[in-house]
Parts: sequence; C-alpha cells; structure tokens
Amino acid sequence: MSSFYQHHVFFCLNQRDDGRACCADHNAQAMQEYAKKRCKALGINGEGRVRINKAGCLDRCELGPVLVVYPEAVWYTFVDEHDIDEIIDSHLVGGKPVERLMIDR
Repeated sequence: MSSFYQHHVFFCLNQRDDGRACCADHNAQAMQEYAKKRCKALGINGEGRVRINKAGCLDRCELGPVLVVYPEAVWYTFVDEHDIDEIIDSHLVGGKPVERLMIDR
C-alpha cells in the first residue's frame, strides 16, 4: 500500500495562552502559507506529490516552530523562508533531508 501523497507536511500552528512556548509565536502560520504557495508555484502539490497542512499541537513546541514530513517522519525546526525553501528544494524535491534543520538525528 502506498501513501496518497509522496510527502505530507504538517506545520504545528498551536497557540497557547498560558505563557508556555508555542509554534504560533514563531511565525509558523506565515511559513505554512509560504510553503503551500511555493509548492504550488513549483507544481509539486497535489495527489501523488506534496501536501502542505496545518496541524494543531504536535507536542514539540519547546523545539519550535516545528514541522514534520511524512511518510519519512522527519521533524524540522525553521526560522524563515530561506529554511522553508531549503526543506522544499532539498527534501521534497530532491529527496535529501536537511540535516542542519532536523530535530531528531
């Protein structure tokens, strides 16, 4: 059985109101929207290709912001559009995970 998408990417967009760290405090929504637009512009989105999704809490906010790429289950942190571009170009297009942004190694 194969995955519906070659790569399924989930961006944690969790917002906490109790003062604890959360991905929403680190521009996660803007980066998710950027990644979605960039994948569409590259023509790599859709069935059998790449899907960029919003997620609620992925319970790793202290390492945030975070995203995870399935089916490989590679966890990343990121700072800006440059990091998102590197994840898209290297991992989603080229098949090579970006070591410097990975959380679990």
